[in-house]
Amino acid sequence: MSTAVLSIGSNLGDRLAAVQGAVDAFRPWLLAVSPVYETAPWGPVPQADFLNAVVVAADAQAAAADWLARAQAAERAGGRTREVRWGPRTLDVDVIAVDDVVSDDATLTLPHPRAAERAFVLVPWLAVQPDAQLSGQPIRNLLATLPPDSVAGVRARPELVVA
Repeated sequence: MSTAVLSIGSNLGDRLAAVQGAVDAFRPWLLAVSPVYETAPWGPVPQADFLNAVVVAADAQAAAADWLARAQAAERAGGRTREVRWGPRTLDVDVIAVDDVVSDDATLTLPHPRAAERAFVLVPWLAVQPDAQLSGQPIRNLLATLPPDSVAGVRARPELVVA
C-alpha cells in the first residue's frame, strides 16, 4: 500500500471550491482530509492569503510518480498556471511524502524539501495524523522548532469545510 501526504492551497478565485476540487480529485484514494486553514502567502511575491488543507491518500497500485501525476492533474483541472514562482495560484497541490520514500530526483524530491519549514503544511497534517513523522521526526517536534508567529499564522477556518 502506497500512502501519500499532499498539501493543497489556493489564493485565487473561489479558493474553497479549488481546495474542494483537489480533495475530490483524490477521493478514490482518500483516507483523511484536514480542516481548512487560512495562511499568509509564503515567499517574496505580494499576494492574497491562501486556504490550505492536507490530504492523506492510499493506493495499493501507486508509486511516488503516480501521486505526482495525480497532483498535477488536479492542478490542471483547477486551472493552475505556472507563471511566477511562489506567485498567486488557483490551486497548488504538493506531494509532501510518500511512505518512507527518499528521492532527490529533479522531478519529485521526497520528502518535500521545504515541508519541515512550513507551518501551513505541518499544522493541517498534524490535525489528521497526530503521530505523523517526516524524515523520522515527529511533526509535533518539527512544529515546535518553527517561529511561534509562523505557527500562529495558520488560522483555523472551521466554518469552511471540505469533505
